[in-house]
Amino acid sequence: MSLSRRTALQAASLVPFQAVRGSAQNSALRVGLIGAGNRGSYTGALMAKDPRAKLVAICDVVPETVAAAKAKIGNPDAKTYQNFQDLLADPNVDAVMIATPVYLHPEHFEAAVKSGKHIYMEKPAGVDVAGCKRVMKAADSADRKINITFGFQQRYGGVYVKAQKFLASGAIGKIREVHGEFLKFALQGNEPALAPPRNEKEKLEQWKLWRSTFGEVIVETYVHNLDAINWFLGSHPLKAVGTGGRTVETRGDLLDHLSVTYDYPDRVQMSFIGSQMTPRFFRSNRERYVGENGFIETAREHWSYNIGSGLVTEKSQRDITADALEEFVRRVKSGEPENVGVRAAESTLTAILGQMAIDAKREVTWDEMMKSA
Repeated sequence: MSLSRRTALQAASLVPFQAVRGSAQNSALRVGLIGAGNRGSYTGALMAKDPRAKLVAICDVVPETVAAAKAKIGNPDAKTYQNFQDLLADPNVDAVMIATPVYLHPEHFEAAVKSGKHIYMEKPAGVDVAGCKRVMKAADSADRKINITFGFQQRYGGVYVKAQKFLASGAIGKIREVHGEFLKFALQGNEPALAPPRNEKEKLEQWKLWRSTFGEVIVETYVHNLDAINWFLGSHPLKAVGTGGRTVETRGDLLDHLSVTYDYPDRVQMSFIGSQMTPRFFRSNRERYVGENGFIETAREHWSYNIGSGLVTEKSQRDITADALEEFVRRVKSGEPENVGVRAAESTLTAILGQMAIDAKREVTWDEMMKSA
């Protein structure tokens, strides 16, 4: 997809409309949660705090998970489902939040689009190129009256929005290089190894350990950074080279560290490093943009810049997930929908490009990746 076509699609998705589905514009937005695990129950609890919205339904294949989510969210009267299709068919639900395992995202997104409900979908778009293409096709087919947002919170976080505007103003001059990193503790190194899942139950229990269900760690986790960098640079990369390995991980087939260099248009290179095995007390999750006249650093907790007169830093006031959810509700209530399905898939594909380069041990281009499925 060319940049011009993508821009046109995004512009079309922002046209206001008069008839918002259901009664969402004049009363509380009725929200259903599909996938009530840790992430789903967390975002569901945040959504439930918004006076403009009401969480009315919860779906998960594990009844105990639904019960725990109800307690965490604080809505014991929410209707419960085990089949996501049944929730999507509920006429008393205006919008859905989807927080299911990554390998199910394309199927669940496609079904949600067909239901005509507003969609807040957790990242990433899928685990592979075929899944991302499926999401792009479904997003392109969506009614432009429905709001489609993906959980790339940096796009909505106050500190990121300010930093992006500062960059776009030309304050640091032409960008010369970009660096990103996500270093965190996730592994002790002594976790017991598990055999590959033998049935659907084990697949759901182990989905975070295998590429086929989780996506490589760059796809499921580091994609946040890559999405923000694509946004700031106004493009997806043209090609990538990378390396990675398993130093302490004993489970599944995921890497525990990696490094990828991406080439973007206008001769801008971006180097990204990620690790799952830092000490418990060390974590670094940020992006840096180096220009001819200064630099900008972004993170979920702050943004900083220096254009020669000293470092200036502004802290975030809260978890930027709240910013993303509030913007989702605002767009629905005000009749200003967005459809970011294609953009979200491209950010996911940026991560997959890095994974492919690591696996191939050579340079892989965007076009080669897109032709692979």
